[in-house]
Amino acid sequence: MSNEILNTLLKEYERKRLKAEYDLEKRKQNLYSLIPRLSEIDDELNRVAIITAKNILNSNNSEKNSASISNLKTKIENLKTEKLTILKQNNLDSNYLKPAYECTICNDTGYITDLNYKTVMCSCLKQKLLDISFNKSNMYNLKKENFSTFDERLYSDEPDLSKYKLNISPRKNILNIKLKCLEFIENFDNPNYKNLLFTGSTGLR
Repeated sequence: MSNEILNTLLKEYERKRLKAEYDLEKRKQNLYSLIPRLSEIDDELNRVAIITAKNILNSNNSEKNSASISNLKTKIENLKTEKLTILKQNNLDSNYLKPAYECTICNDTGYITDLNYKTVMCSCLKQKLLDISFNKSNMYNLKKENFSTFDERLYSDEPDLSKYKLNISPRKNILNIKLKCLEFIENFDNPNYKNLLFTGSTGLR
């Protein structure tokens, strides 16, 4: 996969992320104008969060300071509870005042931090790259064209030795091929299992 394709996808991610955040700001302003108390709660949450962070950084492990931090955390929880109650009273989802990212795993950045604190590609970005690869290889319709939709009735049940050089019918032959393919899938991780090779004239599929 070229860097050009990846960069194009990342620009698309950035546009989606910025749009989600812009839409959130519009929702906020509209809701704040209707329910000013929500604006007051968010301002208070920001203020208390900053004070809490400063107290933690300047903590001397004294009993008084620990009590202060505990009180601030309690206040934050109370404000959050009040906020959720107001949203519920107005028939709004608890996530209404959060960005509506398409991917809630990476928040439309394309990357996440793994358990080893390393930045790795999110599954959503991997899937988009995989889809592009499938499109280039004419494998883009896998949701419809797969073994679950396979219909052996499309193949004749009558052997034709002169045409196919086989003593079995096309239907029996394709069913044998299907079984071999399924067997290959089941043993895909087995290094001792042989690969599959499909051959035929140009245009066959």
